[in-house]
Amino acid sequence: MIRAMYPGSFDPITNGHIYIAERAAAIFDDLTVGVLNNSQKKYTFSKEERETMTREALSHLPNVRVKHFEGLLVDFMRAEKCRVIIRGLRALSDFEYEFQLALMNRQLAPEIETFFIVTEARYSYLSSRAVKEVFHFGGAIHDMVPPGVFRRLRERFPPLPGLRQA
Repeated sequence: MIRAMYPGSFDPITNGHIYIAERAAAIFDDLTVGVLNNSQKKYTFSKEERETMTREALSHLPNVRVKHFEGLLVDFMRAEKCRVIIRGLRALSDFEYEFQLALMNRQLAPEIETFFIVTEARYSYLSSRAVKEVFHFGGAIHDMVPPGVFRRLRERFPPLPGLRQA
């Protein structure tokens, strides 16, 4: 059995993240989605909220588990007995950053492989940061996030005066 790990902040999870998780779940026997909690980073949602939203969004995938973690990814992977890191690529600029991370992870844990999955064109522009910004200014994000994320964004951020959030 090959166990894989799809790590990320998922602040919040988007349909692009879901697409990568679905592809990885179809390839690997067991997929852990690791919700990173970096104490140096300011998140919109707490680690518990991000973990809950991610679990809800991926509940249709029977071989997927969602857990939050702190610290080095390779340490978490060893604890979870995962051998493959899943990373999604949207554009060439993602590859340069992800390639550096893959080399660092290989230096830290040579037994762990990195597996890149290229997203569909319809998700190539999509990021959690972009979703939050578009939503903040009243743009429609229904096609970008699952319903539970949309609901939580509406609860967390009331419409700005003069803007209507679609």
